[in-house]
Amino acid sequence: MLGKFRLHCFNFVTRRWGPAFAVILVAGLFSGCATDARPRAAKSPAGLDRERILRAADQALTAGPFTITRARSPHSAGGPNDFFSMADYWWPNPTNANGLPYVLRDGESYPGLFNDHRLEMRNLRDAVAALAAAHKITRDERYAQKAAALLRVFFLDEATRMNPHLAYAQAVAGRHPGRSYGIIDTLHLAEVPPAIMALQRSPAFTPELVAGLRRWFADYTEWMLTSKNGKEEAAARNNHAVAFWLQVACFARFTENQEQLTECRRQFREVFVPNQMAADGSFPLELKRTKPYAYSIFQLDNLVLLCQALATPEDDLWRFELPDGRGIRRAVAFLHPYLADKSKWPLPPDVMAWDGWPVRQPALLFAGLAFNEPEYLALWRRLPADSEDLEVRRNLACTQPLLWLALSPRRPSAR
Repeated sequence: MLGKFRLHCFNFVTRRWGPAFAVILVAGLFSGCATDARPRAAKSPAGLDRERILRAADQALTAGPFTITRARSPHSAGGPNDFFSMADYWWPNPTNANGLPYVLRDGESYPGLFNDHRLEMRNLRDAVAALAAAHKITRDERYAQKAAALLRVFFLDEATRMNPHLAYAQAVAGRHPGRSYGIIDTLHLAEVPPAIMALQRSPAFTPELVAGLRRWFADYTEWMLTSKNGKEEAAARNNHAVAFWLQVACFARFTENQEQLTECRRQFREVFVPNQMAADGSFPLELKRTKPYAYSIFQLDNLVLLCQALATPEDDLWRFELPDGRGIRRAVAFLHPYLADKSKWPLPPDVMAWDGWPVRQPALLFAGLAFNEPEYLALWRRLPADSEDLEVRRNLACTQPLLWLALSPRRPSAR
């Protein structure tokens, strides 16, 4: 039985990514099934992640439920089911007794912010992604059943669901009840649709549950694309727009909205590469920030994840280049030396979380697979799998690479 399943997976991976990666990934994926597979598994992305996946999933079995209705901020202009957050870099005004209006300190997160809704959302994402990845490699229905229960509470149950909008996100006390910039807060939800897609054949994922989740993500995407805040964020000139369209891409994959997917690909080709990338592959607007290293990593990761979610044989974003050579390959090549050795970074250290970066950045893994670059894969394996730094963790759209591997229908590009 196991032998037939291995053969099925080998053939599946071979069709998608080629025989070399089939050997590496499938051997690692089943590293817990036989002791003689462990030496090979230790060298593979999936094998390296197996124990981490199962550890996180086992913890998730007793976690939650998660809901934003658990806490409410006195600053929120919304109701109990409306997501609320406060802009990170705005601090109480020291010149006024009530601290209002808040004042900007770029790059420095105010520790007294209301973060409860963000944490509930991130904890939901972390748990569901781990459960989905664990179910993918074990077929243990306990993981699917727990994920289904968590998703029902957060998205569907009337008393505890989050309303599908972000009208009150990244508010600034005394200034704005909610801003366009706040839409980046749902970046953590980008990994939820890949998790659902990995789980949806389980008996725990009833047609009613999957339909309800599709409806929620379709409604939220519609709000993103039609609301004032959403339109402003979609047109941002920096990492915010990339994070916006990465969310749309992941949500549209789940809801099967081809028109939205086509627009995501257009944004990558006609906006992000021409307008946000310099000739050397760097991101000038991110380099101007007080945390240029972290913002450069964040931007690169999200552009690579866009390629992973959107590239097709007919529209291969991995291979896309402008006449001057700008494209995702050049962007990864620019940052790779500084991920390998941070001491070579030519700018001053970031004002915050400098020691937390880098970790196993998804850009290294997926670009390494797409371009058949062993150096990228080797560095991904060497870096820490997770960070204890909350600033680093809140800037990761991908926590379970195994789920994202299933999104790409294509083989690696030739070098």
